[in-house]
Amino acid sequence: MRHHNTKLLAAIALATLVTAAPVASRATEAGEDMTAGVVVTVDRAKVFRVSRPAATVIIGNPSIADATVQDEVTLVLTGRSFGVTNLIVLDRDGEPIVDETVVVRGHESNTVRIYRQDERVTFACAPVCEPTLTIGDSADRFNFAQEQITARNALSESAK
Repeated sequence: MRHHNTKLLAAIALATLVTAAPVASRATEAGEDMTAGVVVTVDRAKVFRVSRPAATVIIGNPSIADATVQDEVTLVLTGRSFGVTNLIVLDRDGEPIVDETVVVRGHESNTVRIYRQDERVTFACAPVCEPTLTIGDSADRFNFAQEQITARNALSESAK
């Protein structure tokens, strides 16, 4: 009887860990850490407005984030890859308007990740699940999806 209780307790502990981890992750996601500066999602754009006309825009690491100037007071930040960098915006006199940390994170909505030992593959589900290119997926799966997407895009371009 004692052995059965130990197994039951272990199963309950495991179930608690499995169900609590996604909840904790979503709680952080929903209430973005405002001390982190500007939070942008990989492959998504975010409108960023400055208080005065901008003359110079600097991104510390352009492989993590990119900034496009829409007009003098509107930038569009795009997350390129996971990581942390910074954004500096200067006015015509070279005075800083903005000096912010930019955090680029992954997106979780409408995605499913499947792990097999140390390999991962990601699917975009809306509502049917299809493979998607996601940083961190196993190289074989990523390359396979990339080749198919490239071939499909080439067919579309040749049909124009």
